[in-house]
Amino acid sequence: MSYCKTKSEERLEYNQLLDEFILGCKTTQKVGMEYERIPIVKVTNQVAPYGGDYGICEFIREFAKNDNWDYILDDIHIIGLKKLHDTITLEPGCQVELSIEPQEFIRDLKKRVEEIDKEMLPILDKFGIKLINKGISPTTTYKNIKLLPKRRYHLMANYLWGILSDVMMRETAGIQVGIDYKSEEDAMRKFRIANLIMPFATAMFANSRYRGGVDTGYKSFRALAWLNTDNERCGFATKFNDGMSFRDYVELLLDTPMIFINRDNKILNVNGRLTFRQFMNKGFEGFEAEIGDWQLHSNLYFPEVRLRNFIEIRNHDCVGDGLEYSIPALYKGIMYNSSALDEADSMLAKYSYNEINELRYNVARYAINSKLRKFPISGICKELVEIAFYSLKNQFEDEEKFLEPLMEMLKKNKVPADG
Repeated sequence: MSYCKTKSEERLEYNQLLDEFILGCKTTQKVGMEYERIPIVKVTNQVAPYGGDYGICEFIREFAKNDNWDYILDDIHIIGLKKLHDTITLEPGCQVELSIEPQEFIRDLKKRVEEIDKEMLPILDKFGIKLINKGISPTTTYKNIKLLPKRRYHLMANYLWGILSDVMMRETAGIQVGIDYKSEEDAMRKFRIANLIMPFATAMFANSRYRGGVDTGYKSFRALAWLNTDNERCGFATKFNDGMSFRDYVELLLDTPMIFINRDNKILNVNGRLTFRQFMNKGFEGFEAEIGDWQLHSNLYFPEVRLRNFIEIRNHDCVGDGLEYSIPALYKGIMYNSSALDEADSMLAKYSYNEINELRYNVARYAINSKLRKFPISGICKELVEIAFYSLKNQFEDEEKFLEPLMEMLKKNKVPADG
């Protein structure tokens, strides 16, 4: 394949990289939600394929006609839909992801999810497909799930190393939350505390115990899959230091290997042969770095908490029965209340990076029964939820109710994987 080589009119400058985060500062306090679910064929109980008369692609076509959504294409292939600020996209193993426009109130996120689900349901029924709220496919393993025909997914599958990277890409489904920040100081404080909270949240929402029809012995096999995927771009993007800045995050990204470059809808495989810093300094095969390359590279970095023009909190299994809204409620309650942030910070700051990092490995198996300094973390989890609950209650918007399913479950010392 040949590419038209072009040079940027101006050399990409370091300050442009910083601006991507500086321009994210805003006065709003909205919450965004990305909600992935696994499509299962009702008759066979296997993951629905992309192709075929009753595959996900045809479902997407029919749904678009019914409700006037626009196609998202990769080359000639339909890989999703968009309508105003909402999108429905397909993940590598055909997981269906709803990305909902950020809202001030969780009730509005819930309303929009329910509207879309109501619109999808009769078409899903016609195609004999159901969307399940699990963190991993309970029956079909990656060997029997074909990659979506999206070019970047094939490059990622070939590049990402780790013994469970194929599991992560094709079998798993999660829920991610987006939080606003108003300044660099605000961003980095929320970023640090979100990272500290992350293993506890992963534990509370663990929901991927059964895989390939068997009990894996892990409460969150999805979390285990991430632990065994390319640790150059996954894991923590901070050592929890108070002085971290946008510049520090940029430096991490600059030294991360690149996967590919996209130019005029053509993809040039880099395959880790250089970092973004090297690309900025020397170019690659006649191409010079552009701001679009930086944006793409940033989106191919997959830490537990990712900095964008908002803070993206990532490592939660997909859950249902109302718990899907407990996830944004937990972060809204803590992140948008300075007293709640102080409480969470005070409670967690005493733990070292090594302790919190080791906890990531334990919660995949034991969830809230994992131990930190010889004590189960269930008590810390309950305290975090209580902090969020009373923060939301004091806002008088009745949004603390979204935490009630989580609180009831924790009272029983259970997580979703316990059934």
